[in-house]
Amino acid sequence: MAADELNEPQASAVAHTSGPLLVFAGAGSGKTRVITYRIANLVACAAVPPYRILAVTFTNKAAAEMRGRLDKLLPDGMAKDLWVGTFHATCAKLLRRHAEAVGLSSSFVIYDAADQKSLVARVLKELEIDERRFPPRALLGRIHKEKQEARGPEDMSLDSYMDETAQKVYARYEEALRQANAVDFEDLILHVVRIAEAPDSAPGEVRDARDVLRRKFEHVLVDEFQDTNATQYRLLRAFSARTRNLCVVGDDDQSIYRWRGADVRNIRGFRRDYPETTVVKLEQNYRSTSRIVSAALAVIKPSPTREPKELWTENPPGAKVAVIAAGDERDEAALVTRLVTDARSQGIPATEIAVFYRVHAQSRVLEEALRGANVAYQIIGGTKFYDRAEIKDALSYLRLLVNPKSDVDFLRVVNTPARGIGATSVERLVAFANEQKLPLVAALGRVDEVRDLAAAAKKRLAGVRELLRELTREAEQASPGEVLAAVLTKTGYRAALSAEDTAESDARLENLAELEGSMHDYAEEAAARGEPPTLSGFLERVSLQSDVDKVGTDERVTLMTVHGAKGLEFDVVLLTGMEEDMFPYRSMDGQSPEELEEERRLGYVAVTRARKHLVLTHTRTRQIFGTTRVGRPSRFILDMPPDVVDHHATPSAQSTSSQRFVDRENVQSTRSWRPGTSARTWQHPQAPSRPPEPGERYVEREAPADYDGEGVPIRRGMRVKHERFGEGEVKKVLEMGEPAVLAFFPGWGEVKVLARFLTLA
Repeated sequence: MAADELNEPQASAVAHTSGPLLVFAGAGSGKTRVITYRIANLVACAAVPPYRILAVTFTNKAAAEMRGRLDKLLPDGMAKDLWVGTFHATCAKLLRRHAEAVGLSSSFVIYDAADQKSLVARVLKELEIDERRFPPRALLGRIHKEKQEARGPEDMSLDSYMDETAQKVYARYEEALRQANAVDFEDLILHVVRIAEAPDSAPGEVRDARDVLRRKFEHVLVDEFQDTNATQYRLLRAFSARTRNLCVVGDDDQSIYRWRGADVRNIRGFRRDYPETTVVKLEQNYRSTSRIVSAALAVIKPSPTREPKELWTENPPGAKVAVIAAGDERDEAALVTRLVTDARSQGIPATEIAVFYRVHAQSRVLEEALRGANVAYQIIGGTKFYDRAEIKDALSYLRLLVNPKSDVDFLRVVNTPARGIGATSVERLVAFANEQKLPLVAALGRVDEVRDLAAAAKKRLAGVRELLRELTREAEQASPGEVLAAVLTKTGYRAALSAEDTAESDARLENLAELEGSMHDYAEEAAARGEPPTLSGFLERVSLQSDVDKVGTDERVTLMTVHGAKGLEFDVVLLTGMEEDMFPYRSMDGQSPEELEEERRLGYVAVTRARKHLVLTHTRTRQIFGTTRVGRPSRFILDMPPDVVDHHATPSAQSTSSQRFVDRENVQSTRSWRPGTSARTWQHPQAPSRPPEPGERYVEREAPADYDGEGVPIRRGMRVKHERFGEGEVKKVLEMGEPAVLAFFPGWGEVKVLARFLTLA
C-alpha cells in the first residue's frame, strides 16, 4: 500500500498492530480507508491469517464497500477469508455453527418486526392479557430494551404490576421463539454473547462452543463504535479477551441511536476499560467544503461532554450554506422541488441529491410536491420491498420448508391463497397443538384427532399437509429459485393473482418476479464467495437486509430522516424543518440535557452528510400532527458563523416575517440556488389577492371556463400559474357563479381556484 495515500494520524492507526486502539474519527475523515488499510497491513506485514480478522460494520452497504476495497488491496482471493459484516450478519453466521449450544437447530429462522409483533399478540391471547392495556408494540419495545442490556426475563427489575406483566410476556415470548426454532434480531447477538461468556460450569457442548469463539479471532475491528449497545460491547470484549487486539473506530459527536440502546459511554469510557489503549484522532475532513465544515463544527462545539476534536479541511470554501425561510410547509415543499429541479438541470445526478427531515410525518407534503413535478424519488424508511404482503407470503412458505416449526409462518399461509379454511378451524388446530405441545405443522399430521373439526375442514387441512410435504421434498434437491417457482405454482398463489386481473394484482405479480430476480442475484453472490446457494442462506440475507443498503442504486432523489442518513454522503443536501421544536425535536417540551445533546449530535450528522451544497429550510408556520405551529429558526442555524451562511426568504415568508423570524439585515431577495453558478432571483409567486370565500360552492361543468383577460378557454390538462400556488395543471373545470378550476399544484396538492386568479403557464 502507498504510504503517501495516508495522512500522519491515519498512517499511525494503520501501523498499529498490537493491543487496544481507539480511533476518534471526525466526519469525513477517512475512517473506512484507515480500517481497510489497517486490515491489509495486518495481513501483509504482520502475517495475520485473514480468517483470524473480524471487521464489524454498521450497515451491509458499508460491509460491501469495505470488501470491495480489500479485494483491491489484498492478493487475489485473500479477502474472501476475512470476516467482514454487521453485528447481526456476523452473529447469524456464528450462531448457525453453534446453534445447539443455545437449544436451537441450525435451520432456525429470523423473525422480523412484523413476525415478532404477531408472536407477542399470540402470547397475549394465550395469557388472556388485554391488548388495549398492553399493546404488543409497547411490550416488544420493552423486551428489546431488556435484551440490549443482556437481561433475560428473570433479570428484569420489577417496580410495578406493569413490569410483572411485561416479565410474564417476555418469558412466554422466549419459550414461543424456542418452540418455533426462531430468533429475533436481538437474539442473534445475545445468544452468541451467552456462548462466549459461558462459565466453566456450563455443559460440555456449551464450553466447547465458547472456547471455539474465544480462540477464533486474533484481531477485532469495529466501525461506528459510538453506536454500540451494552450487549454488542460485551461481544467485542469477549472476542478480544485473549489477545486484547481490539480496534474501535468512531466519533462520540455522531452517537445518535440512544433511543435504540446505543451508549455513547462505550467510546468515551474505552480508555478506562483498556488503560493501555493507544489513541489516535482523525480531524481532517476530506468530504465537505470548508464552509460546510465550519457550519458543522459550530453546531457540535456547544456540546459540553464531547471528546475535544477540531474538525478542519484543506478543501476549497465552496458555496455558502443557504438558509431559506418559507411561509409554511407547502411553501417549503415547493421550494425544495424547485431546488431539486434546478440541481438536476445543472447536471447533478439524482443519486447525489438528498432531502432530510427530522420525522417521517414531514415527508407527505414533500412527496406530493415532487410527484407533482414528476421528480423521481425514493423514501428510505417507508414500506420496504420485503414487507409487502405478497413477498411476505412467499417468504413464509419458503421459511416453512426450511423450518417447519415456525407457527407464525404457518398461520400466515394456511389459507393463502384462499382454500376454504376458516378462522374457527385454525383456532381448533391451534388449541390441539397447544394441548399436545406440538408445532402446527406437526399437528397437521394428526389432524384426524382434532376435536370438533368438520370432515371437510380436516380434508382441506390434510391437503395443506400434503402440499407442504411435496414442496419440502422439492426443496431438498432444487435451487432456491426453482423452489420459489414451485411454491408460487403448486400453492396456486400465482394463478390466484392472475385470475384477479387487476392493476394491483399485476403489480403484485411484478413484485414476485422481482423476488425471483433477487434470488438469482443471491446465487451469483454466493458463487462469487465460493459458497453453494441455499434456501436458508437466501432467507438469512433477506432477514438482515436494510433499505439503506439500496441508497444510490437507482436514479432517484433520496428522501429520508436524518437518523437514516448516518454513514451516507451526497453532493447536495436539503435539510428541511429547521425550526425549534422540530429540529431539535420537542426542544420546548422540557427534554433532558442528554436528549438535547443527542439532538445536537444529530444536527452535526445531518450537516456533515453534504459534500458541496447544503440548504437549510425553516418555516413561519407548520401544520403537523394535527396542529399548526408558529416556527422560529432552530438554534443550530443561529450557532452557525455569519460568514458561512447566506439567508434568503420566499416572498410568502418575507411578506409576514418579523425580527424574531429572520434577521432582517441578513435577508436578501429570495434567490434560487444553482450549483456552480451565481445566485439569481428566486422565482416564487406572491400570495393571491383574494382567496375563495368559505362556503362558496363549486359545481363541475362540461364546458370550458372563460379565461379572464385573454379570452382563452381553460381546458383540462392546461398548465396554469397562480400567484401563491405557482405553476400547476388543470384537472377539472368547475364553476361557482363564475369560472373556476380544480388544479394540481406541487407542494399544495389539488386546489379549487377562481379562473380570474390564473394565467397561462
